[in-house]
Amino acid sequence: MAAIVTTNILATLVAMGLDTLRDRLALVLVANREYERMITGATRGGTVNVAVPASVAARTVSPDVVPPAVTTVTPTSVPITLDQWKEAPFAMDDKGLIQVQNGILPMQAAEAVKSVANTIEDYLWSLLQAKISNYAGTAGTTPFGSGLDDFLAADKQLNDNLADPEDRFMILNTAAKASAMGLRAIQDASFRGNKSDSLINGEIGDVLGARWLMSQRVPNHVSGTLAGVGTTVTGVNAIGATVIALSGGASGTILAGDIIDFGVTNAITGVLETYNVVSSVGGATPSSVTIASPGLKTATAGAEVVSIKASFKQNILLQRHCLAFAMAPLVDTVQVPGATLQQVAIDEVSGLSLRLEVSRQHRQVQWSFDALYGGAVIRPQLGCWLAG
Repeated sequence: MAAIVTTNILATLVAMGLDTLRDRLALVLVANREYERMITGATRGGTVNVAVPASVAARTVSPDVVPPAVTTVTPTSVPITLDQWKEAPFAMDDKGLIQVQNGILPMQAAEAVKSVANTIEDYLWSLLQAKISNYAGTAGTTPFGSGLDDFLAADKQLNDNLADPEDRFMILNTAAKASAMGLRAIQDASFRGNKSDSLINGEIGDVLGARWLMSQRVPNHVSGTLAGVGTTVTGVNAIGATVIALSGGASGTILAGDIIDFGVTNAITGVLETYNVVSSVGGATPSSVTIASPGLKTATAGAEVVSIKASFKQNILLQRHCLAFAMAPLVDTVQVPGATLQQVAIDEVSGLSLRLEVSRQHRQVQWSFDALYGGAVIRPQLGCWLAG
């Protein structure tokens, strides 16, 4: 197998594979990727720390001989670790190799690329599932059955949390998209500005300050079985507390990723305060629950009734700075012809870096697409579930 022929085969497969990736990604297209420029190496486990500034309180100026003390602030950081190295390998005999040389892309190569794409998408969803606490809509009911109220409720929560009005994205599953496209408000050109032709192409596009996208990978969260009003908060818990003791003994589980509330409506926003469950203690009779940072927004006095949302489809409205994603270009090499060859291509649309490695085995050639990446939820308050 001549080196030049093999290189051409690699270029053909990488380029055609990336076309498949472009059509199957949603979250990777909307996540903040500006931190990739900080990556100095492509080794697994490499970390980029994203600084999160601390709040600074304003105070009255009082002229004096001695200047007042300056309050110390402690910025925090969120690490993005390149700890996800995934590959999708497959083997091809010489007959299949000849087909590639004739310009026919094997279906197996397309499936391998699809597998990597779906893995990246599912990984990003898993990050959101562990962090996002804001909640709108009704569990078990597809949104947009009669109007845009559910979207407006989610949009209000982002506004309450000071989300930038730019770069907002509404990601829907297939059922929610179908329901939304049936609304006159979505169809009416007066809502759509100069992009009214997007429906012609089957896309919703920009509506009410957000870009609406559809993904077949929107997950379904299966909630715990806690029901009734038998479980309550135990004692006083300060703002910021993340471990909340429970009592009352109502039967039923509380699971990681559940959306929990303590019956408290925020005094400023007027919205029921919801939290993402990290873990619980006590099994079928929970005695405590740990919620995701930054913890309680309002202190508890004790005896507040504990509830969890039922299982729901996790459509989401988010602002780009909610989720960060970084992908490291992998090293490409060309070794001895007939041994191992590698080639890397970067998709100009999504920025994905995908490596294809080819190695000769006994009477067959192994092909493997791989990618090295990581992500983190930087500001969970900039995302809101829209339940379905």
